[in-house]
Amino acid sequence: MSTARTLATARRVLRQLANDPRTIALLLLVPVLLLVLLRYVFDADPRAFDGIGASLLGIFPLVTMFLVTSIATLRERTTGTLERLLAMPLGKGDLIGGYALAFGALAVVQASLATGVAVWLLDLTVAGSPWLLLTIALLDALLGTALGLFVSAFAATEFQVVQFMPAVIFPQLLLCGLFAPRDTMQPALEALSNVLPMSYAVDGMTEVLRHPDATGDFVRDAVVVGAAALLVLALGAATLRRRTA
Repeated sequence: MSTARTLATARRVLRQLANDPRTIALLLLVPVLLLVLLRYVFDADPRAFDGIGASLLGIFPLVTMFLVTSIATLRERTTGTLERLLAMPLGKGDLIGGYALAFGALAVVQASLATGVAVWLLDLTVAGSPWLLLTIALLDALLGTALGLFVSAFAATEFQVVQFMPAVIFPQLLLCGLFAPRDTMQPALEALSNVLPMSYAVDGMTEVLRHPDATGDFVRDAVVVGAAALLVLALGAATLRRRTA
């Protein structure tokens, strides 16, 4: 890998995204608007919002970054841009690293905006530091970016990318503990939830909600989510093809 080539790739992706205001709105505004909507859904019971709002701070970034990253990468593939780039002296690691840096920068902005709005405007009450919430939200956004890069290798159209959401995102959403405690699930489902990274994102948010300091469980959850993102990025580099067909 070359640092200069990786940074050049990241700058190119950011310039392209800057010319697409709808994508920027999807990334930055939609999670915030959904949190605002949820806050007023639970207007009569703020404690309920505290519980589910903290969890969704870890879920919304993953979902939006997955969708935007996978579609943006697929466009590069279908327009032939990816093939031309790989014909140049640009390694797969440079390309994947550049995309990860570009979308990671957006993930920082997205996670910071959503966390700030939830804590300081919507009065999300947590025992721990908002910085710990931001840490998990950011790691989850990076995981969504990695999953999007990986899945784009197996889709031929944007419609197929959307079809991957029920297969990749929805099972994690159902089993992460948002709807029911994971230890009350059937043993097979609990075992499956234990290997899904979104479960650890939700657990990490719950730790911040309940404890004033970073606990050992919080550190474990953050490490698992971060390691999962790195693993999926490596898989994305391994499945990156030089030809689109």
